Amino acid sequence: MAQAWKCAGLRWSAEGPELRWDGGRRSPLSWGKRVSFAVVEGGVRECAGARGHACPRRVVVPARSTGGRCEECARLDRAHSVAADRVADDPRPYRVYLAWFGPGLVKVGITAVERGSVRLLEQGAVCFGWLGSGPLMAARRTEELLRAALRVPDRIPYAEKRAVRAALPVAREERAEEIREVYARAVELGGWPESLERAPFRPVDHVGAFGLAGAPAALGEIGELVPGGAVSGELVAAAGPDLHLATSDGVVVLDTRLMRGWRLVPVAGGEPAFPVRHFAVEADHRQDGLF
Repeated sequence: MAQAWKCAGLRWSAEGPELRWDGGRRSPLSWGKRVSFAVVEGGVRECAGARGHACPRRVVVPARSTGGRCEECARLDRAHSVAADRVADDPRPYRVYLAWFGPGLVKVGITAVERGSVRLLEQGAVCFGWLGSGPLMAARRTEELLRAALRVPDRIPYAEKRAVRAALPVAREERAEEIREVYARAVELGGWPESLERAPFRPVDHVGAFGLAGAPAALGEIGELVPGGAVSGELVAAAGPDLHLATSDGVVVLDTRLMRGWRLVPVAGGEPAFPVRHFAVEADHRQDGLF
C-alpha cells in the first residue's frame, strides 16, 4: 500500500499556492497539474491541532468541519488570533483593506503590514485595495467604522465566494468598481483614527494569480471527504483554500480545509467519489444597504 500522508493545509506565497503535509513536505501547485488522492479505507479524520502542535488527544472530528479541530484546539487557536479579536497588544503595524470576491460581495478587514497581500490570497479576494495603515487598535477602529457607518461586513462565507466566481466581470476595471465606490464613501466619513495613515486607491487584481481568466466555470463543490473516496482532476484555478479541478464530470471545487486530518494516499485516476453539491447561484448577491 502507498504511504499515507496527512495534509496540513493550503498555503499561498508570491510563488503561488502549495499543499503542505505533516512532517514539512510541500507540494507546489501549478495550472494543469493533476491532483489525485484517496482517503484511506476505514480511516477517520483526526483533529488538526493548533498553533503547529498536534492534538494531544487525537480527537475524531466531523468530515464537514472546515476548521478540522476539536473544541479544545479550536479554543487555543482563537486565543492567539488577531482575526478573532483576541489580541490587542500586537506592536506590529497593520493595514486596513477592502476586498471584493464577486458581484455584491465586499468586505473590510485588517492584516499585518509584514504579510503583504498574502492574507488576501488566502481569503480568495478577486480584487482588493488598501484603505490605510497604522497601529493594530487604529486599524480595528477603522474596520469597525466601516461596519457601523457603511454596513460593510468583515466576514463573508466561503460558500458565497465560490458560488459567484462564475459570474466575474471580464474587465479588470469592472472588478474594481464596487470597492472603488466603497472607498470613496469611506474616506468621506468622520471619525477616522488620527494614527491611521490613509492610502490612495490602487486596486490589485488577483484573477491572474488565481488562474481564473478563461478557466471553465465550476459546477459544484465537494461537500466532504469520506473513507475510501477519491478525486482526480486537472488543476485549472485556485482561490483562497479552494482548488478548481477539471474532472470527467466537469469542474468541481475542493476546499482544501476539508483535507486536514485525513490519511491520504495517491491514486492514478478514476471518477470523483466524494459527495458533490451543485451550485445554485442567485440572480443578485448584492449586500443590503451597502450602496
